[in-house]
Amino acid sequence: MDKIKLEILDLSPSQLQAGSFTLILTESNGDRRLPIIIGMFEAQAIAIEMEKITPTRPLTHDLFKSFSKSFDFSVEEIHISDISEGVFYSKIICTDGIRQKNIDARPSDAIAIALRFNASIYTTENVLNEAGISADDLGGQETKKTAPKSIKVKSSSDLMSLNSEELSKMLDEAIRNEEYEKAAKIRDEIDKRN
Repeated sequence: MDKIKLEILDLSPSQLQAGSFTLILTESNGDRRLPIIIGMFEAQAIAIEMEKITPTRPLTHDLFKSFSKSFDFSVEEIHISDISEGVFYSKIICTDGIRQKNIDARPSDAIAIALRFNASIYTTENVLNEAGISADDLGGQETKKTAPKSIKVKSSSDLMSLNSEELSKMLDEAIRNEEYEKAAKIRDEIDKRN
């Protein structure tokens, strides 16, 4: 199975779920984006490490790093391995130089840990095909960077009342404005109909 390397593009408050954050991962050698909704505590753990802030007391992910290093284990990489019914699954790949272990984890926790070990983040073509958003979703149109404007995204139940053409236009606009979380919700509604 081919691995596709990802990098963190953005972390911002979710516009669709109060108290949640949207983590946008981008393909290292491509234009696809992978939006993942994560909790506030995991977002904080990721942001603290990205900004290289040292908390006064270790956070849970820092504790994991200390514990692992105490037993001579390091994290080689993390792998966002699957998505099912909108839920992402991942594994933390650890080694002591002799043995390799795969530990199941939520992607948000795995990414927070990967940052602490400077480990790479990977996914599969299947995950990107199912949950990724790319310029190709625009039907081959060139995308231009424009100042983001507000898109009125309706709730999932309201999206059901729109026809396919309206959904397609909303999807194009959301991608153009790099509002990937909104685009993912609209894409999911389109996929239900196909």
